[in-house]
Amino acid sequence: MNIEKTASVHWEGGGKKGQGQITTQTDALKAYPYGFGSRFEDDRRGTNPEEILGAAHAACFTMAFSFACEQAGFSTEVVDTKATVRLVKDGDGFTIDRIVLTLQAKVPGLDEGTFQKLAAGAKAGCPVSKALAGVPDISLTATLLN
Repeated sequence: MNIEKTASVHWEGGGKKGQGQITTQTDALKAYPYGFGSRFEDDRRGTNPEEILGAAHAACFTMAFSFACEQAGFSTEVVDTKATVRLVKDGDGFTIDRIVLTLQAKVPGLDEGTFQKLAAGAKAGCPVSKALAGVPDISLTATLLN
């Protein structure tokens, strides 16, 4: 099975003064604004590539973890994941050098060792993690809730 999803960007203007609009195939984002201010400053009227990347990574990992639990015979009750994506200056440009995944999950009957193993496997196996293999540091902190 091959699945393709699309997103598009329309940009007007140059550099710091330019403004873009992001649209996804599902219209979850429809002409959603982004620009220099929402990426490099504290303008919260738009989004930026790093938070979209973080959302994609957290969503993919969370689903992979839930499926891994199910395959091991456990049902996830609640799973919350936060992804923190760090963009740093790199010469004349920028690079993403770190992504921190923070997982909190309630999975009845699951012991700590199995939980950590399933979480680590989900991190390694989710398609977005694989796609981001060039990021030097992708870490996971996983907390099993009672």
